[in-house]
Amino acid sequence: MAEAPSAALHALQTRTDRAERRAPAIELSDVSFAYERRLVLRGITMRVPRGRIVAIMGGSGCGKTTMLRLIGGQLKPQSGRIIVAGQSVPDLDSDALYALRRRFGMLFQFGALFTDMSVFENIAFPMREHTDLSEELIRDLVLMKLHAVGLRGAAALMPAELSGGMARRVALARAIALDPMVVMYDEPFAGLDPISLGVIGQLIRKLNDALGITSVVVTHDVYESLKIVDYLYFVSEGRIVASGTPDEVRASTDSYVRQFVDGEPDGPVPFHYPAPAYQSELLSHVQ
Repeated sequence: MAEAPSAALHALQTRTDRAERRAPAIELSDVSFAYERRLVLRGITMRVPRGRIVAIMGGSGCGKTTMLRLIGGQLKPQSGRIIVAGQSVPDLDSDALYALRRRFGMLFQFGALFTDMSVFENIAFPMREHTDLSEELIRDLVLMKLHAVGLRGAAALMPAELSGGMARRVALARAIALDPMVVMYDEPFAGLDPISLGVIGQLIRKLNDALGITSVVVTHDVYESLKIVDYLYFVSEGRIVASGTPDEVRASTDSYVRQFVDGEPDGPVPFHYPAPAYQSELLSHVQ
């Protein structure tokens, strides 16, 4: 007897859902990108599994933030594939790209709160822009997000009245306002005191697990990252030069990883920018 159409459709949907859960949330394959003639990324390949926290680490100017912009569709690669939630980001039209972005949360470096809006209004803003929820429901959701970051009592404050750590926590509450699939963090630990840094790190981990979010963290902070992430990629000169779990990174003998983790001034990333021999340059003007 033939299977009922509704049962067959349900079985197909179940298989599709399982396949999507197994597939990575984000996948970059052999991605290269250049600003005009300056090549920034060279053949980047990386996977971000669903529900995990993955860190992208490397020196300033190595292309970390550019990778976030490529994932979010602000930039298009010169070559390679960028797949997010099963969709090829560079091939999306504007409507499809905006629909995908609504499934993203973003924590900008230093928070980037709207300075003329209260804490409450900052978090309510994306809900009002992207949903048809009633004001009563928005109020409940805003207070819920603020409670999750420990700042429900600060709802009426203005950004200028917040400490750096509090502002970053408000920005985190805004990043999860729409229950996103993916949250991207651009230097979430920058400029924070040790206590605030630890609080933000633990919030990223706890919210990721509680909400089933997939997180991509761009950061220089090795110590804090090793405590909260599931996997790390190290980028240098536009290439992924090393990767591993926190335990693998701690035990690594790779020269670049050791230089970055131990904060050594010289190594694969040299202290001196390439230049002619010092003595030759000093004597070059001598007749």
